[in-house]
Amino acid sequence: MTFFADSVGTALVEVDALPWIPFAPYSDEIFLKLIKVNPVNGEWTTLLKLPAGTELPKHHHAGTVHVYTVAGRWFYKEHDWVAGPGSMVFETAASAHTPVAMPEAEVITLNIIVGDWNLLDENDNILAVENWRTMLKRYADYCAAQGIAPVDVSSFAGN
Repeated sequence: MTFFADSVGTALVEVDALPWIPFAPYSDEIFLKLIKVNPVNGEWTTLLKLPAGTELPKHHHAGTVHVYTVAGRWFYKEHDWVAGPGSMVFETAASAHTPVAMPEAEVITLNIIVGDWNLLDENDNILAVENWRTMLKRYADYCAAQGIAPVDVSSFAGN
């Protein structure tokens, strides 16, 4: 018997060819580049680009998150450290925080997120839920609106 797992190849994603997508409706100044989604475990991988001095909404993660800083410096209001180029932040499941880009330069991070990302109001009520499915829809809708042929970022087959 041949199992599907035996046919899964190594996939190469040409990240530079993927579009930067505005993180609407939350911001027209923050951009995402969806690199990969894994519907099996709910993981989604993105690049995130924040203008200098930008603050993301406070949010709560249902699963773990790994954030690698590519450019710029940023911090969480709830912590006393600053992440810079080459640093890696590991977030536990059920953590909540408010990311802020330092004022001197644009920030770009590589984010590997498992599960739901819940955006919170000032009283920690959930305003919106983002996950691999909402990210994939955002990507597909953006590509359709721009006349771009989407890449199947959910594929496990080699590209």
